Amino acid sequence: MFSRWSNSHHSQEKDSLQHESKVINLFNCMAKSLFCVCLLKSPFSAPTSNIFEISIYSLLVNIFFYLGIQAGQGPLAGRSLKYCTDACLRRYLEARNWNVDKSKKMLEETLKWRSTYKPEEIRWDEVAVEGETGKVYRANFHDRDGRTVLILRPAKQNTTSLDNQLRHLVYMIENAILNLPEGQQQMVWLIDFTGWSLSTSVPINSARDTINVLQNHYPERLAMAFLYSPPRIFEAFWKIVKYFLDAKTFQKVKFVYPKNKDSVELMRSYFDEENLPIEFGGKAILEYKHEEFSKQMVQDDTKSATLWGFDDKHQSIGNGPEPVCVAPAAS
Repeated sequence: MFSRWSNSHHSQEKDSLQHESKVINLFNCMAKSLFCVCLLKSPFSAPTSNIFEISIYSLLVNIFFYLGIQAGQGPLAGRSLKYCTDACLRRYLEARNWNVDKSKKMLEETLKWRSTYKPEEIRWDEVAVEGETGKVYRANFHDRDGRTVLILRPAKQNTTSLDNQLRHLVYMIENAILNLPEGQQQMVWLIDFTGWSLSTSVPINSARDTINVLQNHYPERLAMAFLYSPPRIFEAFWKIVKYFLDAKTFQKVKFVYPKNKDSVELMRSYFDEENLPIEFGGKAILEYKHEEFSKQMVQDDTKSATLWGFDDKHQSIGNGPEPVCVAPAAS
């Protein structure tokens, strides 16, 4: 309705593109201003100190939603609409330093990926065999900030299908998000290298694909990844893999060594020793029991189906997204 009248369809398109460009430029300026206003705030929660900040933040995310997504893909509906909450948009903006064009492209690619991969439709019975050894599972404790904890034990690899291994990891990431406490957006990874060797490591291409999924389709979901007591031989693998990480993700990877005082203090700053398993320098005894964990995952599958608005018979509706909302903390 803001376009000037033109007798030519080409002229109308040109006017529309010019208008959209001007508004996006204005949005970028506003976003930078908001970013400056919120520098001293938590980067993962909306401004809450005064009405002005709340109003500006709400305006920005809604402008981004309307221009950045609708202009590119048409009106959103179904699960894609559910996916694009204010918190979701903020994560994509944060991941691309509040650049609306880059954020828009990133989000569009995620929506396309989710519409085909359908991570919210993966069910435990499809990936349960991957979890038999407990190579990736959600812990029954949180870090000090209430974040969901995923425990990864790469030496427990028990299958050979790289596609199924990635599908299992995506399922566990979705499950970790599903079980985030209210107001929390991120998870923590604890990676136990006990028994790890080059023979049990994933191929470089598979590591790259896994990193791409995490960085490109779950932006700002990872708070920290603790690599606990990796063997010296891991350094050769790491020298290659680290180049797949963007700068933000790279800063979230921490090497932890049990005999290093700084490492010990770092773990204590994130975890209560009483909850942290012995394998990670804590005092708790944590035993993975596949049958019990499977029962928990089946219950979570029902919860996920309810969240996304379909029954638990793998019925598919709409486009796919990721849970932003929240289930009670695991006990």
